Amino acid sequence: MSTYTAKRLPRQTAAAGWNAILPPQDPLPVLDQDLTADVTIIGGGFAGLSAARRLHQLDPSLTVAVLEAGQFAEGSAGRNSGFMIDLPHDLASDNYAGDALEADRAAIALNRQAIAFAKGIAEDCALPQEIFDPAGKINAAATRAGDRHNRDFAAHLERLGEPHTLYSQTEMQALTGSPHYTSGLYAPGTVMIQPAGYIRALSAHLARQISVFENTPATGFEKQGRGWLVSTPKGRISTGRIILANNGHLESFGFYQRRLMHICLYASMTKRLTPEQITRLGGEARWSVTPSDPVGTSVRRISGSYGDRILIRTCASFHPTIETSRMRLRNAGWVHDRKFRERFPHLGDVQMEHRWAGMLCLSRNGSAAFGELEQGVFSACCQNGLGIARGTQQGMGAAELLLQGGSEIASHFLAQPEPPRLPPEPFASLGANTYLMWKEWRSGKE
Repeated sequence: MSTYTAKRLPRQTAAAGWNAILPPQDPLPVLDQDLTADVTIIGGGFAGLSAARRLHQLDPSLTVAVLEAGQFAEGSAGRNSGFMIDLPHDLASDNYAGDALEADRAAIALNRQAIAFAKGIAEDCALPQEIFDPAGKINAAATRAGDRHNRDFAAHLERLGEPHTLYSQTEMQALTGSPHYTSGLYAPGTVMIQPAGYIRALSAHLARQISVFENTPATGFEKQGRGWLVSTPKGRISTGRIILANNGHLESFGFYQRRLMHICLYASMTKRLTPEQITRLGGEARWSVTPSDPVGTSVRRISGSYGDRILIRTCASFHPTIETSRMRLRNAGWVHDRKFRERFPHLGDVQMEHRWAGMLCLSRNGSAAFGELEQGVFSACCQNGLGIARGTQQGMGAAELLLQGGSEIASHFLAQPEPPRLPPEPFASLGANTYLMWKEWRSGKE
């Protein structure tokens, strides 16, 4: 008999700042009884909720249950930086560009399918612009090497036929209020999301159509006749099929052992800026920059009902345990404060209000953990640091694979090679953390 027991459950380090700045949310139910469902989805992030919506679109008669281990928007999805990117975004490269134009064109087309899907969600949920903003983003440079990365990526976009605009240092300061950046590369296709607001809205919207449970971790599942029995602390679900949309915690159920890399990223968000601080900062009310060096510092200025704030995201560490520590978060916070002062020397009185950590799942070759793992058990995991667009794609593709036997999106992920094995411990952790520290040091002011 096939039995899979979770050897660990998700644990978060500090409250998700994106969620904390929103009003209190109405709780969704905890599963506290046994029930039956055609499909059970384990994981309530971008992949899991996208899979649920796509299943309901394809067959509204299906009974679907979604299990989220914690509170919606407090997990990894609510800790995302909020960039839903359409263009190539290879974190292993020097400037995000891929190796082949046709592969990049195919990736762009799939990313835009995911963005169109998310736009439909935004319309159905009546999301305001402060939650779902098709504003584009900027690759920001702060050094000559960064300027060169921007020019190289601009040349790559020119070959792809993609619109873009290069900004001068003066234009970057007028936009951001920061004298730090020496150039920028603007591309219009990225959608900027307030991730906690998006996840809250989508989970509540789906709860009117299907069964959606929070604070209900799946502790295991086992074969039961032609279907499966999913166990949780207070109830069980007899289900025909399962979609695992729990990203790195796929490994916690025994799949892809020693093939997934669990990377933690850290973020800090300021208190609401005062009117005087806003005037002193200057620039526009909303903007978003990714660093020209992929391992540099991402910065967002946000504005809305939650106030005007600035978010800094940088620092990375490797954790096979799929959780980090308060000490590492504290140390990252010191780096964030330094990075903030470098970019905004005229905002010395601005203080951080929220700091948090969030886990990513990557593979050494950039492949997803996607497909039918066992009869009736599907995976939509390992999003390689591109959680919103890639997670949305994988959720859609898993639903289409389950109900239709395949699709363009499913075929894309199924064609990828298997994620390769990692070196044994402690060599994997030592090597990965040394590499990450070197990459961060090399990124310098970026």
